[in-house]
Amino acid sequence: MRADRMKQWLRSVGAVFLKDWHSELRTRYAISALGMFVITTIAIIMFSLGSESAPPDVLAGMLWVVIFFAAMSGLSRTFVSEEERGTAMTLQLLSTGSTVFFGKLLFNGVLSLSLNIVTVLLYFAFVNGFVIQTMSIFVVTILLGSVGLASAATIIAAIIARANTKGTLYPVLSFPILLPLLLTVINATRMASEGAYFQEAAGEFQLLISYIVVVITASATIFDYVWKD
Repeated sequence: MRADRMKQWLRSVGAVFLKDWHSELRTRYAISALGMFVITTIAIIMFSLGSESAPPDVLAGMLWVVIFFAAMSGLSRTFVSEEERGTAMTLQLLSTGSTVFFGKLLFNGVLSLSLNIVTVLLYFAFVNGFVIQTMSIFVVTILLGSVGLASAATIIAAIIARANTKGTLYPVLSFPILLPLLLTVINATRMASEGAYFQEAAGEFQLLISYIVVVITASATIFDYVWKD
């Protein structure tokens, strides 16, 4: 009986994810916003640096600044679009809070990871001096950083969905919540660029995993209250 309920719950989560994914493929709002921001920002960095190369810690920081503000420009649409289209009430009636939250989280995670990979490839191609010597550290950092961004972005999007000043509130609320994540991924990226051993970054990975677990657990606990009230 419990296994049947779990299967039903997973199907519901998948249905929410597919609904958002098909909607995004039709409108391409988040993909377009994120893509244009990334291209514009990397172009500015490229022209600013010219033929010079910045230190590894500066380049690592700039990469995550690009990723952070790109996320702010697109991931907030997860719940805002439901309010704008008037489908939020229907979703509340047809789905439980947990299925909506984890379906939206899955969508944001896939979107964030996909676009972060594109961002990293463009950053490698056009920013002088950005070299990764320990690729294993960098890959794990991008993966955990993307999940962390998505987990925080999902609950913040639910909080600001009904506010009148959505565009202003989203980055204001996001920055203090994401600051520990950003500091950790920047440091891990710097270690990857300097050729540190994988074991040396274990502490950073533990912090990232702890951050993800805490944010997702807290978000799932308060989600019903935040979204329905």
